[in-house]
Amino acid sequence: MTTMPFPARDYLPVLRELTGEFADALRTGDPAAPVPDCAGWTLADLGTHLGNVHRWAATVVTTGEPQSQDFEAGPGTDLASWYAESAGLLLDALERATPEDRCWHFGGTEKTKAFWFRRQVHETAVHLADSGSGHVLDPAVAADGVDEVLTAWLPRVTRWHPAPSLAAPLALRTTDTGDAWTLHPGQPPALGPATEPAATAEATARDLLLHLWKRTATPPSVSGDTAVADQLLKAPFTA
Repeated sequence: MTTMPFPARDYLPVLRELTGEFADALRTGDPAAPVPDCAGWTLADLGTHLGNVHRWAATVVTTGEPQSQDFEAGPGTDLASWYAESAGLLLDALERATPEDRCWHFGGTEKTKAFWFRRQVHETAVHLADSGSGHVLDPAVAADGVDEVLTAWLPRVTRWHPAPSLAAPLALRTTDTGDAWTLHPGQPPALGPATEPAATAEATARDLLLHLWKRTATPPSVSGDTAVADQLLKAPFTA
């Protein structure tokens, strides 16, 4: 079983690895290549978006306050170098930060800087998969990403989408890490005791993470009441 979330500073080496892999994907990829899971985007659009997210998050972490967003600001001609610089600014801000300090963020968890250590790992991991990189995500990191969706995004779902319906308890399980979550009916559905579920959805941690983010992945194997599982698994609840 994975202990989640990780201690905040344990995310830093993971973030360095992921941002390095993403910079490599930008250096070696075709900037005009379409990104299948981000409709209408090219690889250059994806790199511009993620670099600007890193810069925005770095400023939030440094100030502790909400900041205006501009995720389409042009990086100039050398996208990979600009992205690497953006990642460096974020990593430097997180290195200097005290995770327990108060800080604005949009999730449904305690308002501290620790949120951003975790959030930027999973932001990068999902977009790295979008880039077509062959990077293999550590299953424990992927399982933590599933947990982040359920604990930080789902409680705030109405910020972005209508709350998904859930008629009865649904269990989500990762086949490679042995982690499990039980969601119970509510507005929105919420994690609760591991009672007997009406349905169980199982996949590897990476596939489950990507499926929750509505990315291309091997769909979970569902046992029990598939209609209950579909209520949640087919509903959008991330930005």
